[in-house]
Amino acid sequence: MSGFAPINQNLSYWQKQAKPLFPDLAWNIPEQKTGTLTIVGGNLQSFSNVIRTAEYAGRTFPLKHIATILPDVLRKKLPSLENVNFAPSTSSGSFAKSYPIEEYCASGDMILLAGDLSHNAETAIAITDAIQKSEKPFIITRDTIDLIASASSQILSHRNMFIIGSMSQIQKIFRAVYYPRMVMLSQPLLPVIETLHKFTLSYPVTILTFHQENIIVASNGNITTTHIHDTDYTPISLWSGQLAIKVAALNLYNPNEPFKATTAAILYK
Repeated sequence: MSGFAPINQNLSYWQKQAKPLFPDLAWNIPEQKTGTLTIVGGNLQSFSNVIRTAEYAGRTFPLKHIATILPDVLRKKLPSLENVNFAPSTSSGSFAKSYPIEEYCASGDMILLAGDLSHNAETAIAITDAIQKSEKPFIITRDTIDLIASASSQILSHRNMFIIGSMSQIQKIFRAVYYPRMVMLSQPLLPVIETLHKFTLSYPVTILTFHQENIIVASNGNITTTHIHDTDYTPISLWSGQLAIKVAALNLYNPNEPFKATTAAILYK
């Protein structure tokens, strides 16, 4: 963590998006398939959302390759599916610490940790280690955030990290790193904006969250808010996996533009 950055009181870092702020990014979607996405998630009891998320990615974007990684306890429970790979699992049916999971998390141009990982210490260690041993961009969403929140200090040091999570999940990350300002569900929008501005000046992370009917993107001290009524999302569908796929694809096609690409993903159709 760098120094505790002062808040910019003139709010010049904050833009409101009712129509696309960065429309040129949509033109960067290639006509030919390019880029590889690795989607990691699932456990013995819950895996269908991970598969649906991968299918959505394949239907929506011209990605050269999409690999879905599931625990190997599911190998005999699923029909043969294209581009589905398996990594060693724990006795409870989630990912175990292993070389294959680390290799898969280093194989794609972008890695989406899509959730449904269950809550056990071995899986938390496996995922945290895989992140730390890879320099590839990661998107962490759904219950992956809860699983590895206690390792936030290590995770936030990764230079290509995206977190798509609820306010309560962002709170867990703040608490884990003993951040001196907290985001609260009861706060008005402005104090949350100010705190996320300051936090992302201190940590090299791009955050997408939801508060007071606004989808918030924070990256390198910059903020955008998009009122949910100006989008096709509901407060529930934000976390289905489709928005995470759009964030992944637009960042693949617009490298080194995490703030603009993540903002553009919200209104991308």
